Amino acid sequence: MLVVENLWVAYGGIVALKGISFEVQQQEIVALIGSNGAGKSTTLMSISNLVKKQSGRVVFCGEDITYEKPHVIVRKGLCHVPEGRRIFPYLTVEENLIMGMFGNPQKEKGVVQENLDRVYRLFPRLKERRKQPGGTLSGGEQQMLAIGRGLMLSPKLMMLDEPSLGLAPIVVEQIFELILSIRDMGTTILLIEQNANMALQIANRAYVLEVGKIVLSGNAQELLCDPRVVGAYLGVG
Repeated sequence: MLVVENLWVAYGGIVALKGISFEVQQQEIVALIGSNGAGKSTTLMSISNLVKKQSGRVVFCGEDITYEKPHVIVRKGLCHVPEGRRIFPYLTVEENLIMGMFGNPQKEKGVVQENLDRVYRLFPRLKERRKQPGGTLSGGEQQMLAIGRGLMLSPKLMMLDEPSLGLAPIVVEQIFELILSIRDMGTTILLIEQNANMALQIANRAYVLEVGKIVLSGNAQELLCDPRVVGAYLGVG
């Protein structure tokens, strides 16, 4: 579904990505793990064409999207839920969700309501708070709102950037259970996570990024037991 080939990205004189290549198959959860500054968020932003690429190629559903404009990429069904949630604090929960339809080619009233109903089934807490301003929600609820807004697009692939950031452990578990539910509903997921343990527990496959390079890849369960991953990212060893 998604193929990234030999991607290079630099900010001024600093090279952030150094020729990385990876792929995501349909209805997989693929995790990109690594420490701060490894290039995880830059990877997603370059796929969405929010940062300029020096070279490389991005193919989505068989179509080259390397130099497509960000809004065109969204309309093709590739959703990017950025780090930090980026909700609209003064809009209600429901208005925030409806904003997610702006990238959806199907904006008919019936489709909007159908998508809202699907999000509310997945996130009943959002339905309870649908008339509240987004800024009054807890951190976990705002993360649910950001993911729900992305689902309003009816995406083929959803890229999630650090969905567990700043959340209490019990809320992190809820978010990761919801990510599994989204995958089971048919949406492919590329997950960027600093919480390597949780990411590897739910992913099918994973890639490890270090200072802009992919240094390890493979089955997520195997990487969960790999001494190099355990020592560097799981706080053991």
